[in-house]
Amino acid sequence: MDVVVDITLTPSAMGRPETTLAVTRGAARLLVDLGYAPLAEVTLPNGRRADLMALGPKGDIVIVEVKSGLEDYRVDRKWGEYAPYCDAFHFAVAPHFPEGILPEEPGLIVADGFGGAVVRAAPVTPLVGARRKALTLAFARLAALRAAGVAAERLSL
Repeated sequence: MDVVVDITLTPSAMGRPETTLAVTRGAARLLVDLGYAPLAEVTLPNGRRADLMALGPKGDIVIVEVKSGLEDYRVDRKWGEYAPYCDAFHFAVAPHFPEGILPEEPGLIVADGFGGAVVRAAPVTPLVGARRKALTLAFARLAALRAAGVAAERLSL
């Protein structure tokens, strides 16, 4: 199955748009290959925007933060605020991203425009049942709105 990731780049991603698009597409393809249903550019209830948010076959929720380069990582430290909205968190970077820069705690995906690989599995911290249900319903509604052609971005809990 070909994965089409419809992305409107936000100002923070404009520094290296080609890299951002390629890594996002490859990470989304990887998630689909792993059985997940990803959505790009999801605004979370706390106002933060997840580059990719995906719902797994067992109901688990994964967030992937794409980093286009070292500068992108250094200026953007919001990734710690994603934890309340996912069971697992990954960074996704291009193959040329410098090694040893990213923290060891999150998972790590290396991706290009054609696919990706999980280099380091993310630790799993299961969401509380009520939070999982609310997020799953919000994710499903967002996906349905997008499928209907609505330019929706925000998860509504």
